[in-house]
Amino acid sequence: MKYLIFAINHKLNMNEIINKKPVQRVIKVLEKFDKNLQIQVLKDTARTAEDAATALNCEEGAIVKSLVFKAETNFLVCLVSGDKRCSLNKLKKVILKKDVSMASADDVKAQTGFTIGGVSPVGHINDLNIIIDRTLERFQIVYAAAGHPNSIFKIDISKLKDLTKGSIEDITE
Repeated sequence: MKYLIFAINHKLNMNEIINKKPVQRVIKVLEKFDKNLQIQVLKDTARTAEDAATALNCEEGAIVKSLVFKAETNFLVCLVSGDKRCSLNKLKKVILKKDVSMASADDVKAQTGFTIGGVSPVGHINDLNIIIDRTLERFQIVYAAAGHPNSIFKIDISKLKDLTKGSIEDITE
């Protein structure tokens, strides 16, 4: 796997970030899917969509927010455009469940193996259904977290659909 560094003077050096277990899970999935995909380590945090867009000098909407929801007793991941909000009402209609809420930070970690701010669309420790926000299709290229708040990967939206096997739905307001 090739690594791209956006800045070399970072509190954590590139190897420390790349060698973290959550990032390694993402790398493994990306390498298996397409050896040309690269993890990028950013100087500044990409913990929020706004932070990531600033660090990457791109539109906030091109940032993929990986949001974890609890739907009754199950969990799922919604990949939402960085400039949108997930609509719980729309999500409830799509998944045909009435009791849907954002997962707690502890549940996010337990279900995905990632901490909030570094949740990747891939490499989860549990098999989770994925729903992709239709508004992400406005962008040919999108950027998603890669297991750490300072690591991301760039991917064509059609490849993201194939990689995650997510269903495209209207889930934002």
